[in-house]
Amino acid sequence: MDYPEVIVGGLRTARLSRRDLMTMMVAECATARVDARNLPKLIFTANGHSIALAATDTEFRELLDKADMIHADGQPVVLASRWLTHTPVPERTATTDFFHDAAIAASAHGLSFYLLGATEDVNAACAQIMEQKYPGLRIVGRRNGYFTREQEAAICEDINASGADIVWVGLGVPLEQAFCVRNKARLRAGWLVTAGGCFNFVTGHYARAPEWMQNAGLEWLHRIWREPARLWLRYALTNPIALAMMLTRTTALPATR
Repeated sequence: MDYPEVIVGGLRTARLSRRDLMTMMVAECATARVDARNLPKLIFTANGHSIALAATDTEFRELLDKADMIHADGQPVVLASRWLTHTPVPERTATTDFFHDAAIAASAHGLSFYLLGATEDVNAACAQIMEQKYPGLRIVGRRNGYFTREQEAAICEDINASGADIVWVGLGVPLEQAFCVRNKARLRAGWLVTAGGCFNFVTGHYARAPEWMQNAGLEWLHRIWREPARLWLRYALTNPIALAMMLTRTTALPATR
């Protein structure tokens, strides 16, 4: 399906709302079910971290270039498109929110999930919480994110055997993008979606920022406050690069794909 885009921080980013993204997921996964020749669509995210890493790491940029869609996971991406172009992203499509949107749509349309990533405890708890929260949601398989490259073929076989329509890959950047690109041809799902720490947010191991901080693009500040030892250096290194890229590499892009 074609969709409008805008370049934000050097990345082609979908100009889609959460509802648009949900509608596209349902349509493309339904198509994948009836046409075995279709390869899964790779759905990646644009946020400050990915923009900065794409600007400084050639291999990561090449992974992003293989995405079928990059959507606006971070509010600063939305704000940059709004302030610097006449073709803004309509709203943030944070994976932590879209995961729930997708569960509602999947329940209504008979689509199924596979959860790949996080620790065993978090992965199992996430699956249980989502099934309880969304009656009718089918989580047909799951696996923690601790495995070797040599185990990937067996994991892909398990995913295919499950019949999952949407595979949520929560391995962290850049491991999740690399897994999706490396295994796209092995898998028969409709969508492979990079999910970051999404499972941890569902279980409460990670806390969302207050809504006003999310809307202002300051969720990163809340995360530093919550986990300074783990995150302060990451944001200290990536935020200035991401800001520079969004200020200098954001432009309207009229073409669709």
